[in-house]
Amino acid sequence: MSDQPSEQPPYSPEARHLEDIPSVEVISRAAVMLLSAGAERLGLADADPATSPHRDLDEARRLITALAGLVTASAEYLGLHAGPLRDGLQSLQKAFREASAVPDEPGQGPGEKYTGPVY
Repeated sequence: MSDQPSEQPPYSPEARHLEDIPSVEVISRAAVMLLSAGAERLGLADADPATSPHRDLDEARRLITALAGLVTASAEYLGLHAGPLRDGLQSLQKAFREASAVPDEPGQGPGEKYTGPVY
């Protein structure tokens, strides 16, 4: 056995380079990450969101607003992906409203400056 580490290729032949990934896929991946992180920060991954140790409404607000901006700005490029991402965004916005002790006024909730009021 050699004491020297085996040389690894600089990249895996199966790895995709950013220049090879279509923009709609990059945007969709970013949106899904924001969607998932927002759900985590709302505590939606736990049996009881109200007692989730991951719940942080301030962080959730930021993630939802970023998601709203991304989805709204890129909707024309997302094609079939736009509808499900908008639905997921709206679900997070509604969950945020329900989780808030003092809900924001319609149009003032996270991301609503981009999407319009969510009730």
